[in-house]
Amino acid sequence: MMPPDGRPSRRFMLIGAVGAGKTTLFHALVGDEGPVRKTQTADYGEWLIDTPGEYAEILGFRHRLVALANEAELLLVVQEATRPRTCFPPGYLLTFPRPALGIVSKTDLPEADADRAAALLREAGVKGEIHPVSATLGTGMAALRQRLSSCLAGREGENEHGNSPR
Repeated sequence: MMPPDGRPSRRFMLIGAVGAGKTTLFHALVGDEGPVRKTQTADYGEWLIDTPGEYAEILGFRHRLVALANEAELLLVVQEATRPRTCFPPGYLLTFPRPALGIVSKTDLPEADADRAAALLREAGVKGEIHPVSATLGTGMAALRQRLSSCLAGREGENEHGNSPR
C-alpha cells in the first residue's frame, strides 16, 4: 500500500499489549506472508512502525512510545477483542502528539467482544475511528487498508466524510 507517487510521506505506528496482534496486523497490511516473530524492538517498515507490547505494558518503557510517536503521523492502537482489560491507563493516549485510530483485533475468535474492546480503546483516549478486524481471516482489513491509503495519499487523515481521526 503506497501513495500515488510511490513514496511514503507518512508513517503509522502500531501500539498495544503483548499478544494483541500488532505484528500479525503489520504483516497483513504490508503483504508479508512470512512467519510472525515476537517483536523485540521497534520494527520499521516503509510506512509502518511495529512496536513491542512491552513498551505499552511496562511503565518504564512507555516513554519510548511517546518518543517513537514523533516519527509517526498516526497511532494505530490495537486492543485484542478477547482481553477484558487494556494495558493503558485512562486517557493515556491523549498524552501523545499524534491522533489515534483504534483497531480491535482477533474479532474472529469465539470469545471476542468487540464492543468491550472498543470501549476500552475509548477509555484509553482513542478519539478517532475504531476498526474491528481479523488479520488472519481478513475481516475488516479492506476498510482499514482503504483508510490508511487515504492517509498515505496525503489527505490529512480525513475519511470519506472529511472527518479526521482526531
